[in-house]
Amino acid sequence: MIDAAEVRHRTLELIDAHRADDEVAFLDAQYLAGLAWIQFPEGEGGLGVSPKLQEAADTELDAAGRRYPWMRNPMGIGMVGPAIAAHGTPEQRAHLRRIFTAEELWCQLFSEPGAGSDVATLATRAARDGDEWVIDGQKVWTSLAHAASYGLLLARTDPTVPKHQGLTAFIVDMHAPGVEVRPLRQMSGDSHFSEVYFTGARVPDSSRVGEIGEGWRVAVTTLMNERVSIGGTVAPRGSGPIGAAVATWQKLGDHDPARRDQLLRLWTDAEVLRLGNMRAQQLRERGTPGPEGSVLKLGGALLSQRIASFTVDLLGPAGLLFDYDVATGREDPVHALLSGQSSTIAGGTSEIMRNILGERMLGLPGEPRADKGIPWSEIPKGF
Repeated sequence: MIDAAEVRHRTLELIDAHRADDEVAFLDAQYLAGLAWIQFPEGEGGLGVSPKLQEAADTELDAAGRRYPWMRNPMGIGMVGPAIAAHGTPEQRAHLRRIFTAEELWCQLFSEPGAGSDVATLATRAARDGDEWVIDGQKVWTSLAHAASYGLLLARTDPTVPKHQGLTAFIVDMHAPGVEVRPLRQMSGDSHFSEVYFTGARVPDSSRVGEIGEGWRVAVTTLMNERVSIGGTVAPRGSGPIGAAVATWQKLGDHDPARRDQLLRLWTDAEVLRLGNMRAQQLRERGTPGPEGSVLKLGGALLSQRIASFTVDLLGPAGLLFDYDVATGREDPVHALLSGQSSTIAGGTSEIMRNILGERMLGLPGEPRADKGIPWSEIPKGF
């Protein structure tokens, strides 16, 4: 029987057997050892055991200074990988190994100009043509699309049924003919997001994830894992944005009692959020992520904006200067303030997160849905 002690033992053996400077080889060995996604089946990055045992492996990896590849491939590891593991074919699940090593970067092709918060209203079409599907449409705010090898696409395959029923998911080669990526420049100087245009792009039916018309199930799995990835990281106490704020306050020697009180309130909120993440992590260890990930995503996004605003205010006139190197990604308080504005939109807007909180956790009545049960083709649209 595999328990936490056995997982730690296997992890220490892995660390001893592989050099720290060959990161890809180490991650590949970690995947083969079943210590990547420990709850996945054997041979697919896991050991087929409870996800709570992942913490035992990660603790030893952190202590040895091994970098987790999540930041290199956030969409692939945190969102798309779990969706493919849950709904993909054996051939599709073969991607998991290269996703974990970050040899394949992935993106998520859901949002559109007319379908952001309500993704199920999307208009990108996939039409069957023999053993292929022809894709036409536009996606937007696609994170890392410019660097991705593959994307998980949600497209409409049947416009004659209600919006949630006529969707199908596909794996798309981001370099295939008919796929055009246009990076979007943000006010922070980054180009993290892109527009993606599909013009007669062809996808084999073997790249379809799940059954025809079952794309919403795949999307929900992806989105629940996305919100956990964005809002569910359990950081050490006093680290991250609040740690940077405290360091700035100490460096400046600010003795204003009002600002000190504001900083302490932010630190307390950050600690409450951290403890909430710990509690949610315990719930996730029982299985599929639930709505608590949405609540933490909401709280984390709002708090990060408040902390960034406070830190820039601390700087006084220096807060008017923008000193950020896009090439190196060196952090700067002003950059954190500018880039953090997207955090209440990415992964679901704060308004949608509040709806999930009210309806799925507090049991409040749902908002009126005038298009419920109506075929997508009959829903009034603004395009």
